[in-house]
Amino acid sequence: MTPREIIVANLDHTGAPRPGMTFDRGRINDFCSAGLDEGVAWRQKRWVEGEIEYYDDIWGNLWKRMKDGSVKGEICKPALEDWSQLDDLRPPAFDIEKAVAQVRRTFEADTEDRFKVAHVGGWVFDNARYLRKMEVYFLDMAMYPEELHRLHAVVGEFYEHRIHAAGRGGADAIMIGEDMGTQQGLLFSPDMFREYFKEQYTRLVGIAHDYGMKVLLHSCGSNWQIIDDLLDVGIDCFQFDQPTVYDMDWLAGMFRKRHGCLWSPADIQKVLPTGDRAYIEAETARMCDIFEGMLIVKNYPDLPGIGVKEAWDDWAYNAVCRRYGLPETATA
Repeated sequence: MTPREIIVANLDHTGAPRPGMTFDRGRINDFCSAGLDEGVAWRQKRWVEGEIEYYDDIWGNLWKRMKDGSVKGEICKPALEDWSQLDDLRPPAFDIEKAVAQVRRTFEADTEDRFKVAHVGGWVFDNARYLRKMEVYFLDMAMYPEELHRLHAVVGEFYEHRIHAAGRGGADAIMIGEDMGTQQGLLFSPDMFREYFKEQYTRLVGIAHDYGMKVLLHSCGSNWQIIDDLLDVGIDCFQFDQPTVYDMDWLAGMFRKRHGCLWSPADIQKVLPTGDRAYIEAETARMCDIFEGMLIVKNYPDLPGIGVKEAWDDWAYNAVCRRYGLPETATA
């Protein structure tokens, strides 16, 4: 089977001979990934005042960070400080034709028949919470439902254009990012998800499905309370970096029942950082066993950020290769 066929077989539960694999550093990668940067008619501004660096984002939010600290930092001036500004809020300018051309070039250059994924950016909650500033946004969820629905519609319009660009560019799937959980549970109640997000999700995911694209969702934390809802709206694959924050047997049962798929590294909090080779290999193999036929295994892109050595990551990769009779990579 081609790399693309292997991914599709895992997504569709049609007897994949092995998990899909998306590893860097010259290892097996069944994905061909494309961005949509050329469609963005915006150039970032950055400047430094003393020890603080300031920068803006595509929506006009102003961020600040310590020069030697976090790469991202925090919002210091949101674009939508007052609801009186909502009438004037518009989606960022986006040249769909340029984005389509960029996506097509990337995919046409791929000679390995890999699964074509367009990364469309964040998503509704991801963008809206910054437009109001996180702590204010959570108050809005309780106090300003009408305004929040209007804000989400503006954000949704922005992503609608990006989905069309991905579909017209020939993508097999879109990748979206929406961190909704902590280690204990959701950042908001399940009822709030259904009130503020479910309809918008359903509409946007439906557009992707109309193009024949799958929808891959990244989300950190524990979202178990809305897994059913996310499957309802049409999410096809869940990119979780911390699968052990879930009861993995329960999650696999849900995916078998509802046709879901897991895309995950060996757990980045409880497994990889241990540096225990036997444990990393055993837990990676266990994940393969539990999610057999509906799994894509990956590396975590920022190993230094989680205190993990490349060799430890190779142990996880080789555990997958060993289980499915694939060539292993040399490890330190």
